[in-house]
Amino acid sequence: MGAKDSVEACGRCAMSSAADLTSGRSPFAGEDVIEVEESDLRAVSRHVVALGALKTRLNEWARALTYGR
Repeated sequence: MGAKDSVEACGRCAMSSAADLTSGRSPFAGEDVIEVEESDLRAVSRHVVALGALKTRLNEWARALTYGR
């Protein structure tokens, strides 16, 4: 029996523990919550999407240069 036999790799234990802590109630009950419209969030995060696309293209270019594909 190895050390990993008693550990679940999927993370289900952590999610079960987090769900047990809330005891079926919202963790934000009684607290002020900041809500942002999806359209507003998209408008301010366009640069993140653009930089992610640039990173992907640079990685593809570097991989092609490195491995000659």
